[in-house]
Amino acid sequence: MLLAGDIGGTKTLLAIFDFESGPHKPLAEAIFPSDDYPNLHTIAKEFLSQVDYKVTHGCFGVAGPVVDGHVKATNLPWEMDEAELSSELNLQQVHLLNDLESIANAVPQLGPDDLYTLNEGHPETGGSLAVIAPGTGLGEAFLTWDGSQYNAYPSEGGHTDFGPSNELEIDLLRYLMERYEHVSYEWVCSGMGIPNIYNFFKDKGHAEEPAWLAQELAVVEDPTPVIVSAALNAPERAEICKMTLNLFISVLGAEAGNMALKVLATGGVYLGGGIPPRILPELQTEGFMKAYLRKGRFARLLERMPVRVILNPKTALTGAAAYGLKMVTA
Repeated sequence: MLLAGDIGGTKTLLAIFDFESGPHKPLAEAIFPSDDYPNLHTIAKEFLSQVDYKVTHGCFGVAGPVVDGHVKATNLPWEMDEAELSSELNLQQVHLLNDLESIANAVPQLGPDDLYTLNEGHPETGGSLAVIAPGTGLGEAFLTWDGSQYNAYPSEGGHTDFGPSNELEIDLLRYLMERYEHVSYEWVCSGMGIPNIYNFFKDKGHAEEPAWLAQELAVVEDPTPVIVSAALNAPERAEICKMTLNLFISVLGAEAGNMALKVLATGGVYLGGGIPPRILPELQTEGFMKAYLRKGRFARLLERMPVRVILNPKTALTGAAAYGLKMVTA
């Protein structure tokens, strides 16, 4: 049996799978607040003590680059090592995957109910696939076809230099350069980036902050859900929040187009992470696709690439389970 996990900056999702049931049907699962625990093996031990299954292998998707079986989580003060986890949890073998590699491993197994199509396109059979996922941070990955199956590869493309595409975004870059040593796409296009855009509009006088919104933001630890909710929900839809979300969507569209061109994603582009399903009505407006296609003479090529939003919130867990079960039977 396999212990699989999706290790995020906010929460950790663990589940147990076996080969017969496959990666879509966990035998047991639980969610843990990541910040409440000092490390992954403490959570895993607690989870395993609550279930009556004998686990032999483990596979975990983690937000961070995995090098030689070791990873330092990007948005958590955790370090994880495959050999150490095997020893601590008494498992035969443990695999650590970049979290976007986990999502990418699940993409070939997603069904129609797991996806919403923003651009139908004309996919090429066996064409490369791009995955871009704004959640707490910004993850990116891609898949290539080897003649019999898709193979997933991790990336840290979310940490590349933010490239503004208009005067407003140039002003945003200047604003952020005063606050960060390196301004990456993640500092704009993620759950961490949304407050940066909001503060830019507020501090530079582009929009006023309503008093009721200032009061709400003053008492929350994470301002992102408040900002997004105020942008989406009437009657208290705040203009500054609407502007924030519109700029976020434009940058997401531009970077999705960048990713599609870099890996020549003729098979399709997939938007993962927690934010796209939350803002799906806004992604359906012209802002996202307009920014995605704004690539000059390559716009027609991008039009041919399908663009789909991943709706299934457990995609990263499914991908970790799929990879782990494949390794168990290899």
